[in-house]
Amino acid sequence: MKKTKTLKIGHSDFKTIIKDNGYFVDKTLLVKDFFENSSYILLMPRPKRFGKTLNLSMIEHFFDIQKKESAKLFSEFEIAKDKAFCAEHQNKYPVINVSLKSIKASNWETCYDKFKMEISDLYKKHKYLLKSNKLDELEKENFRQILNEKAPQAKLEYSLKHLSEYLKIHFEKEVIILVDEYDAPIINAFKNTPKPIKGEKGKTTYYENVVSFMQTFLGKAYKGNEENFKKGLLTGVMRVGRESIFSEWNNFSVFGITSFYFADKFGFTEAETKQLLAYFGLSERTDDVAKWYDGYKFGDIDKIYNPWSIVNYIAREREGFIPYWVNTGDVSLIQERIKEPNIKDRIQELIAGKTIVKTIRENFVFADFEYKTELLWTLLLYSGFLTKKEKVGLNRYELAIPNYELKFVFTDLILDWIENRYKFNQDLLITTSNHLINKELEEFETGFKQIVGDTLSYFDIAPTRDRNKEIAIPQEQFFHVYTLGLLAVLSDDYIIKSNGESGEGRYDIMLIPHDKTKNGIIIEIKHIENRKEKEEYSAFKDRINSKIEEALDQMERKRYDKELLSHKIKLDKIVRVPIVFAGKEPFVVK
Repeated sequence: MKKTKTLKIGHSDFKTIIKDNGYFVDKTLLVKDFFENSSYILLMPRPKRFGKTLNLSMIEHFFDIQKKESAKLFSEFEIAKDKAFCAEHQNKYPVINVSLKSIKASNWETCYDKFKMEISDLYKKHKYLLKSNKLDELEKENFRQILNEKAPQAKLEYSLKHLSEYLKIHFEKEVIILVDEYDAPIINAFKNTPKPIKGEKGKTTYYENVVSFMQTFLGKAYKGNEENFKKGLLTGVMRVGRESIFSEWNNFSVFGITSFYFADKFGFTEAETKQLLAYFGLSERTDDVAKWYDGYKFGDIDKIYNPWSIVNYIAREREGFIPYWVNTGDVSLIQERIKEPNIKDRIQELIAGKTIVKTIRENFVFADFEYKTELLWTLLLYSGFLTKKEKVGLNRYELAIPNYELKFVFTDLILDWIENRYKFNQDLLITTSNHLINKELEEFETGFKQIVGDTLSYFDIAPTRDRNKEIAIPQEQFFHVYTLGLLAVLSDDYIIKSNGESGEGRYDIMLIPHDKTKNGIIIEIKHIENRKEKEEYSAFKDRINSKIEEALDQMERKRYDKELLSHKIKLDKIVRVPIVFAGKEPFVVK
């Protein structure tokens, strides 16, 4: 296929992408599905960079009565085949499309100023209303105050409702109201409000100010305003719960990542991704792309790909597979919780390739986040850091890390925790890691002993208990995740994998070099009791050497090297590294 279209990374305006011959993954049937849904107002939470803004732009260009020239933009896409729907609804309604993603600040005063600017910009798009002979002078004066950022807060809170009224009066048609990233101001305020987020009597916190403003700003536009609006659609990351704007709405439905409806409308499906890769001549990389950027499940649709990572990988394919999406995310709320032992233990399990079962709370209440640590798992799921596998009960889901890219986030979090917990020596870690990949195993052992000796105590490696399963978490698993976290320093040059299937079993850790001339590393971790009282050192050493032999034999016998060989790593470049922890002391060579 001759390539003619290009990728427009960072563009989220539908018209710009189509007019500039950009590649567009066809999501146009969302237009009809949204419009014909029985709910007047729909909320569709999805992770960041999963196409929310572009989808709203597409809906705006389809329905906007002011954009009749946009009709031709849809001619090549699926929605154009429904000629009856297009004839009845295309470019027939006034549309309000406002994004709140930029409403972020460290305090309420600055945040409020940003609200004023954003709403003023929205009014500028409809400045033609000032010339309308259907609006009276009082309405136009109110419009000018908003436009010039001179309106009092009460009028600003009603500004979305009033704009819908003015558009209805002018066009004599109900309005479609689209709000992108509605929850961004609330999430930002929560992160920037000192705890507790609820103020003392007579005092209002930043967080409370934002919630109060949003309750009126969106609440008045959607609740009791049915005579002016036709349909409403909001996007965001979370469904913010009873503290916000939805508690009294009776014309409102949520279609989140657990819903079967609209499941294929955000992110790329497997078929869409394969078609995209084929168009740009990268079909042979399909399997690797899946391992890196696939893994999400929305509703009943498996194999949803991260669109931001896919398009960036295609545009920069020569740089290989690297994390793209994770560099756009905010992990500050996760970092606050990683210090808690139960959370850390579960993340260690996830990094080790296991799944965990957690209750997911759709109505997320940030006020509860301060003391209900289990809400972290809802945040991680909806934010795209985890994915659901299976539903196992009422609001209970099996969760997992979706792909290699997200493993980088969690290994970095573990490494960050280790550094903060133990005042880690980065230079020693880098030098020791280089000994490992250069097959200097004696030097690696010496450095690794020093790192472990400086950082771990016997208290750290004592088995912790899984509160859900009531079983002890093995020390071997602790050392597995601990080592995995340390090796995150090699992530620029190596794919770091954990508990992967290769040959006839599962290896512990594998380092796959981007440069195929470098060594590939297989690590098998074992644990034995420390030297016993009155045990001769020779007998102790025999136990260590026996375990080293067992690890080497296991790697050889179960053909763990098959995955490295499939990555074109030559046999003489494959290094098998046993690490035997006796107590907390590591041994690598006999």
